[in-house]
Amino acid sequence: MPSITDAATLGDGLKRTRELAGRSLAELAADTRVHERYLRALEENNHSALPSRVFAIGYVRAYAAALGLDEQLAVERYKRETPDGVVPLQPPVGIAFEEVRRYSPRIVGAIVLIAVSIIGWNVFQRVSLMRAPQPSDIAEVPESWSLGAVIGQEPVSVGAPLPAPPDQTTPALYITPGLEAQLTGIDPADTEALAAAAAANDTPVQAAFNPRGAIYGANATASQVVLQAKKAAALVVRMADGRVLFARQLAAGEAWRAPPGVAATIDVSDPTAFDVYLNGEHGGALPAVLTPLAQLNSRAATLARQTAARAEAVAAQAAAARASAAAQASVVQTTDAAQTALTTAVAPR
Repeated sequence: MPSITDAATLGDGLKRTRELAGRSLAELAADTRVHERYLRALEENNHSALPSRVFAIGYVRAYAAALGLDEQLAVERYKRETPDGVVPLQPPVGIAFEEVRRYSPRIVGAIVLIAVSIIGWNVFQRVSLMRAPQPSDIAEVPESWSLGAVIGQEPVSVGAPLPAPPDQTTPALYITPGLEAQLTGIDPADTEALAAAAAANDTPVQAAFNPRGAIYGANATASQVVLQAKKAAALVVRMADGRVLFARQLAAGEAWRAPPGVAATIDVSDPTAFDVYLNGEHGGALPAVLTPLAQLNSRAATLARQTAARAEAVAAQAAAARASAAAQASVVQTTDAAQTALTTAVAPR
């Protein structure tokens, strides 16, 4: 096949090549699926009969491929022979650049003037505040200044501080009116009965045992004597036959419960380092370095009997008071009934 560049025009080259190949426009139209009139327009260089430039380039490419020619070379020659007549993009219209350039110096000047005014006002305010204060002229002296001290307006002086009030951590016990007399049989208005009851119950309440560490020894339900270390100290408990029942260096807060009915001796390094608790209440310190355990158990038993006796006495006193109150109520009720019957008998019929 001859080259597409040998012909004078693209249309002449396409037509010459088709004639040499012995093919008709109808055959090429069927192969390329391009209408026959468009192929004839390409051979005759009648570009006005072709559709838009995009379709025309597609027809050229298909025509050259059907004839076995270089498609890209044919497209490039078509573009050179038919330059694109589309108008290039133009800047948008309707904006008056001359007007902007004309007024831009005025706008810039106004902005600069406003900025200078704001800065100047702030500087003026700061300079005004930085001026040294000047003494003011008093037009008239108040009368109280010239009269001196005024009665009732003596100067206030602060004396020595007063001691803090005593701490009150336990609120006063509320007593329901009439309930105390009903339970104890003591009239709250009777000072002598109150004094006697206070004298009978004047035994101070001791501090209760408070575990603050490990507890060794007997069970809590079986023991009545507890030794608690206030500081680190050694505790050794020896049986009557010389055997060691307990031996340990107790730390502060640790305790040992003594078993009941055991004949032993308590041997400590420092008796003041241990507190003795009898029946759960504080019983003082150990009396000596060597203390018989039976002595402490005997004290605990004595205190238990005393506590039980006091409880029985209080219960008996309360029962007697209730019986007396019931007897008085019965006498009053009998008297009221007799008086009512007498009034009914003497009433006129």
